[in-house]
Amino acid sequence: MHVPTLIEKKREGQELTAEEISDLISGFTAGEVPDYQMSAWAMAVLFRGMTAAETQHLTTAMMESGTVLEYPEGSPPKVDKHSTGSGDKTSLVLAPLLACDENWVPMILGRGPAITGGTLGKLESIPGFNIHIDERRALAQLKSIGVFMIGQSADLCPAGEKLYALRDVTGTVPSPPLIAASIMSKKLAENLDRLVLDVKFGRGAFMKTQKEAKQLAASMTEVGNLMGVKVTHLLSPMDEPLGRTVGNALEVS
Repeated sequence: MHVPTLIEKKREGQELTAEEISDLISGFTAGEVPDYQMSAWAMAVLFRGMTAAETQHLTTAMMESGTVLEYPEGSPPKVDKHSTGSGDKTSLVLAPLLACDENWVPMILGRGPAITGGTLGKLESIPGFNIHIDERRALAQLKSIGVFMIGQSADLCPAGEKLYALRDVTGTVPSPPLIAASIMSKKLAENLDRLVLDVKFGRGAFMKTQKEAKQLAASMTEVGNLMGVKVTHLLSPMDEPLGRTVGNALEVS
């Protein structure tokens, strides 16, 4: 693998192969591809975009950089939801309701962006709530109550976490294919049957317009369907906080 060639290829708007993307991601995860080269590649993607096939290959490479959950044969349907916004508290209500309907809800959560608290921050505001449980205990909890809501471990999509940290300091967060691959690699590592995406648009969202949100939703839906997960989506505005309070503990209480 010659990384400058891959950067130049994407800079010129050419399509990378599955093998090229896989080699790039595995090299970056292992520390063999330095940050400055990966930053240049991410900036090329920001300006040139990626095809649906490239986005799928990137999602697969990031998902396979870590653990993919496995379940007993004959277990209930595995379902989840994801919101691209911040400050969303619907998971706290929705996940137990889905579990009550004889589904398994393996919800692995990331940190909320910027100053807003995601679901993980809200759970941490509950005294005694443990978001750090290993895979064995998480699966045991699924069998017992049908749901777990935990923080992301170092074993799950390490490439995605490392790449997001780099994008965050290089101005490449808004890239639709990179957003799609980042989100979908984590969700698909849960080994789901069905996924619902709530894609936000507006002043408080990554996608400022409904058109941009629609394009991102279509991209993520296509990637999920290509990888064998039934994905549906809806678009919703995010111009103001949800609910009547702001702040993790206040929103949970």
